[in-house]
Amino acid sequence: MTTKITDLVNKIAALEQQLVEELRQQQEEFHYQLEDSKVKFESTVLIAHRKLRASLLPWLRSSSLGNIVSAPFIYMMIVPLAFLDLMVTLYQQLCFRLYQLPRVKRGDYIVLDRHQLAYLNGIEKFNCVYCGYGNGVVAYTREIVSRTEQYWCPIKHARKVVGVHKRYHKFLDYGDAENYSSEIVRLREDLKKEE
Repeated sequence: MTTKITDLVNKIAALEQQLVEELRQQQEEFHYQLEDSKVKFESTVLIAHRKLRASLLPWLRSSSLGNIVSAPFIYMMIVPLAFLDLMVTLYQQLCFRLYQLPRVKRGDYIVLDRHQLAYLNGIEKFNCVYCGYGNGVVAYTREIVSRTEQYWCPIKHARKVVGVHKRYHKFLDYGDAENYSSEIVRLREDLKKEE
């Protein structure tokens, strides 16, 4: 990996740490704490949130026709999302054990906590659970697939790829035939050491 890429990766790590600190400050600003996976708001904040919650019928009446018509199509996506969740979980449980790779923790990616917000009505809470699950499954899948790619084919593409995963910068340059055999072994060993 070039020095320039290493510098950029280090800057990204520093920014991630800065983000963690900003999130901690946000917890203070909005008066909540995390206890395990539960969010605990101060009682005065909970009361204020409940007063801001939109009643269900007025909320439905104010919804656009497009939102109402699209809802069944959005909710139908639960079938392929749940199937994907099941299949990638089975895949990693079998294959990652065979490759001796650390398994991806599903709970690190599928985070369902927005339904705990008292200022959301029932439909808004359901939608937040649904979107948290859907995006979590996709992120969980991406992590599993990126580990698979690092194990089997850690080569960058010739063309620019939009939205690459976090491992991509470690991959071999496209066309680097001389280093392929040795680097694929090193990248596999690096992957086995991840936590």
